[in-house]
Amino acid sequence: MDRPRVVPAWRHGRERLYVCLPDGRALAWYDRDAARVHLIADDSRTAVLDALRPFLTGPVTVGPPPVPTPAELARLALHPDDDLAPNRPGEAVLVALDRDPGPAHRLRPDPRRRALAAEQTVGRALDGLDGAGWRTLHSVPLPGGDRVHHLLIGPGGLYAVHTLDARKARVRIADPLVTLGRQAPRPLLRRVRADADRASYALTAEVRPLLALVGPAGVTVPAPPRDLRVLTDAELPDLGRLGGVLKPGDVEALHAMARDRRTWAVL
Repeated sequence: MDRPRVVPAWRHGRERLYVCLPDGRALAWYDRDAARVHLIADDSRTAVLDALRPFLTGPVTVGPPPVPTPAELARLALHPDDDLAPNRPGEAVLVALDRDPGPAHRLRPDPRRRALAAEQTVGRALDGLDGAGWRTLHSVPLPGGDRVHHLLIGPGGLYAVHTLDARKARVRIADPLVTLGRQAPRPLLRRVRADADRASYALTAEVRPLLALVGPAGVTVPAPPRDLRVLTDAELPDLGRLGGVLKPGDVEALHAMARDRRTWAVL
């Protein structure tokens, strides 16, 4: 057998070391956190352990890869056109801008680009929770042209996150009204709750509404909104400390269900 090489990679926020042949075929991978070497072919055990020896920091268990879970099998069977997981933050806005960039001589910035920047800011914060066991989907399409900006699934439950660009503006929230700077109040919280309700129906699980404010100069909330969280983009990482609602297997199963575009067609 040709001498294998070790290739580092990251999966769900965890480092893996793959042991590969020169032609790229994988023989095994080493999960540092689990201290386990997953052998794809048992006859390569000696070569794999010799290659990994400089990287092993203590005792490890060696054995075959785990049997795929139902969620993993569902993901493997999902057609790429139906998979929402590759969606980028603001995917729908990016597509709209690509189709219609707008006039180049516009005197004022296109408001769509500010909305896009806000969704990208929130998306980065939510994606950063991956290492804490959370999964995020972006621009989840709903029938009728609506969408959930971000769907967050993790140990602390499920959240339908609506992003609001509030840069340098003072925000006042008096349920269901949201006032942004000197603009007229809007019943935005009704929309946020409606998106969460539709997500709950599609996933047959409780989905909580969350309003994410990007860059506000200040936030005034005379009375906390009923059953709804309001966080700034700087506060979103605090969600990673929530837990006790979903087990890891439940998170993966709900994520596998939510990433399937056909799940949302029932609404």
